[in-house]
Amino acid sequence: MKQLYTIWGEQLDPEHVLPEYPRPQMVRNNYLSLNGRWECCWSDRKSYDEDRFPEKFGDVILVPFSPESALSGVGRQTKPDETLWYHRKVVLSVPEGQRVLLHFGAVDQSCRLFVNNFRLLEHVGGYLPFTADITKALVKDTENGSLIADIVLAVRDLSDTSYHARGKQKLERGGMFYTAVSGIWQSVWIEYVPEKYISGLKIVPDADAGKFLITVNSEADLPVEIRMADAPAGAACGQVRAEAVPAGEFLAAGRTNCRITVEIPPRQRRLWSCEDPYLYYFDVLAGEDRVRTYAALRCFTVEKRPLEDGTGRICPRLCLNHKVVFQKGVLDQGYWPDGIYTAPSDEAMIFDLTQIRKTGFNMIRKHIKIEPDRWYYHCDRLGLIVWQDMVNGGGHYHHWFVTYTATILSLIGIPVTDRLRVLLSRTSKAGREEFSREAMETITHLYNHPSICTWVIFNEGWGQFSTNRLTKQTRSADPTRLIDQASGWFDQGGGDFLSIHNYFFRQFVRKTWKRAFVLTEFGGSMLRIEEHSFSDTRYGYGENKNRADAQRSYKELDAQVQALIPKGMCASVYTQWTDVEDEVNGIYTYDRKVRKIEG
Repeated sequence: MKQLYTIWGEQLDPEHVLPEYPRPQMVRNNYLSLNGRWECCWSDRKSYDEDRFPEKFGDVILVPFSPESALSGVGRQTKPDETLWYHRKVVLSVPEGQRVLLHFGAVDQSCRLFVNNFRLLEHVGGYLPFTADITKALVKDTENGSLIADIVLAVRDLSDTSYHARGKQKLERGGMFYTAVSGIWQSVWIEYVPEKYISGLKIVPDADAGKFLITVNSEADLPVEIRMADAPAGAACGQVRAEAVPAGEFLAAGRTNCRITVEIPPRQRRLWSCEDPYLYYFDVLAGEDRVRTYAALRCFTVEKRPLEDGTGRICPRLCLNHKVVFQKGVLDQGYWPDGIYTAPSDEAMIFDLTQIRKTGFNMIRKHIKIEPDRWYYHCDRLGLIVWQDMVNGGGHYHHWFVTYTATILSLIGIPVTDRLRVLLSRTSKAGREEFSREAMETITHLYNHPSICTWVIFNEGWGQFSTNRLTKQTRSADPTRLIDQASGWFDQGGGDFLSIHNYFFRQFVRKTWKRAFVLTEFGGSMLRIEEHSFSDTRYGYGENKNRADAQRSYKELDAQVQALIPKGMCASVYTQWTDVEDEVNGIYTYDRKVRKIEG
């Protein structure tokens, strides 16, 4: 294998690692980034169960890069029979009367958090954030009166040997599966809050009525005020109307844990779209706490409209703000050669997203991975629609069934039930319950991002089960978005789409009445560029000799899809944005240094 670096990885400053505030939809100014150098080491699996700390931490790791990545400075894989330990001692100057919250963006897979030898929590789930109030565990320094947080994090990662959510990670990587990561892989930060503080927000847009329904969550009953705020520098939210609501103007009041209606006056209403991704910024005040957030007026629907093929046939179409919009998407795995699961910088994420727009795509299918909040924020402000996959799990996949057999059955229209739990690798009841719970937590976590259009529950039968029940559960949790219940095959007749993958045959449209027809994976044509390739192995669907061939292949496939739009095709997802390890079917090389296809 060859170690590749992006330009952002080559320029990385270890003293300033991903320094931006990690949570743009709930911003506080009083925070401390803990990204940077931590101590780490490995011990046996039993030490996790017994809360048995190592005698010393022998390595230094650059957080938030997983130890498997080059940018971590470690380059070591965590095995299922090991415990990965992190340690960092932090001296804090805590304002009088403030509480101290410690936030982790994501830690893969299970972890226990200790501060000054007190175990504060245990968290399971490698893709979702968690927070600990560490105030009572802090120790005062007798010499200068500052407070000390001696932080220890114990991590266990069973990767693909268990049913936990894992995405495309595999301990024995290869082909369509990639290097497994472990430990901290999203930002870590501390912030100071009042004794009674805002714990979360839920923002429900009503584009037709020009209003937002905002719930300010807190453990305390507090008075709430919501005021208009200025967009931050670089927000790029479009041309501001002269009659825009001025910053600081009072909009609404209420109480925590109750819905508050924020109406935008008719002359100031502006809908979010791909061409004009307008965001409203608000200051939310609850008691002594204050956060800044943003929201957008938009709605995603499936509506029946006449086709453009001259037949006059009525067909379900995808609409944004009740206007038919063909969603031309690209599959994005979110892998980096130097950071693996973690982008080297904010600028690296912005590069991907701006180049996706310039290539002619208006949608991204985020493939079985949850990104840091800042990735979704950039989609929000740049006008990129997101289809968010739930992260798959389950046992060992039977690819002869869920990939090869399923491809044929899907294309000839033979349905397959999702009750085949052995073949679909969902025999563990605990694993099914965990997936259901984490799917709902994913919706809660990402709910406020206006760019998210669709929840994709299952991909190609990987760990699929109880599809229609989970579709109803998802609809209940979020009636404002669309649902792709089974991307590729194993469709159970529910959700908003008939969703197929087609890599091997000429593209086609199936007639549907209630659901929109979407092509959620196609393409995958290979072009390997030696000096920018991870390995000598090639994985993809069909090979090109040079960039001219790759361009021609892409144009031919794109023309097939474009010709089907008037006949009922509602969305397409090209595989894929970049090469990833053995897969050399990207529009860009893995290191983002060569664009293979111009679009």
